[in-house]
Amino acid sequence: MIFKVYQNYISKQFLLTFAKTVFIFFTLAFILNIFEEINFFKDLDVSIGLPVFLTFLNIPSILFEIFPFIFLITTQFFFIKLIEQNENISFKNFGLKNSKIISLLAILSFIIGIIIVTIFYNISSNLKYSYLNIKNSYAVDNKYLAVITENGIWIKDAKDGITSIINADDLKGNFLNNVDIVQFDENFNFLQNISTNKILIKNKTWKSESVLISNEKKSNERINNYSLDTNIDFDDINSLFSNLTSLSILELNKLKKKYDDINYSSIEVNSAIHKIISFPFYLMLMTVLSASIMMSIKQNKTKIFHLIFGILISVIIYYLSFFFEELGKNEQVPVVVSIWIPLLMIGIVSMINLVRINEK
Repeated sequence: MIFKVYQNYISKQFLLTFAKTVFIFFTLAFILNIFEEINFFKDLDVSIGLPVFLTFLNIPSILFEIFPFIFLITTQFFFIKLIEQNENISFKNFGLKNSKIISLLAILSFIIGIIIVTIFYNISSNLKYSYLNIKNSYAVDNKYLAVITENGIWIKDAKDGITSIINADDLKGNFLNNVDIVQFDENFNFLQNISTNKILIKNKTWKSESVLISNEKKSNERINNYSLDTNIDFDDINSLFSNLTSLSILELNKLKKKYDDINYSSIEVNSAIHKIISFPFYLMLMTVLSASIMMSIKQNKTKIFHLIFGILISVIIYYLSFFFEELGKNEQVPVVVSIWIPLLMIGIVSMINLVRINEK
């Protein structure tokens, strides 16, 4: 019975600390993002309400990215409070081992992680989608649009009064394959149709060794060494398809299938999916790591020391995860390895610390 009382107390205090920490990071994210949005709209005639509204739409996706470090800081604050009020000593006197406290926090973090992935992430991705749509409508270079469907890659591009509707079966390297381009004038009157087996899109001037052109005056005229001026190149297309934070879990799976159907690399999508699957474990391990560190260091250290140490650990883990994630995206290691190896390393360090502190 006594353990149930302490479980309720510890859970309540941890959740309260978590809520306060989320609010702090929400405020910091709002302050940083609002300045970015104001700078974006500084030359446009819009009210201050639009940057504020866009900031609120964008903050949930920012919070999702930093949740692992929010859990680390939350655990630090939780143990600082225990130490300051000597509650850790009271727990020990009642026979409550350190491992029991950490196990409870780990389970609690894992459950919160599942809620974040299944509910919060899907909400944040929808808000991010709205954020990107609204902001892109104000972008000065918003002259092209690219999407992937079951019928391949579709691109709409407007250049020098000519609108080009481009359809390709797939994208391999810097080449679009089996391409059809229908061009219209400013009044959307048909100009011509361009067909080619392959076109190089490395630069904004696309090049093909051979194309067939059809219009009102000629049909299937072959032109060698053809060039097409556009607003978009390979990097632009790649960046359009790489913003995955605006897609829900179901949408990510659908996108992966579309990528596979047109032989477009789905490595980044696989990485995003594994990242979401591993997220509850990530949050749990960050809590365990933070708890084990707090119980390992001397209790006479100041709050500033604890916070600086926590930030340092967060930076190290961030760059470690980023390094392995990039290895996965560049196909240096399998995607599964790139996502789970950093978590395994965090788990090993945590277990070593747990073995030490359980005797304290």
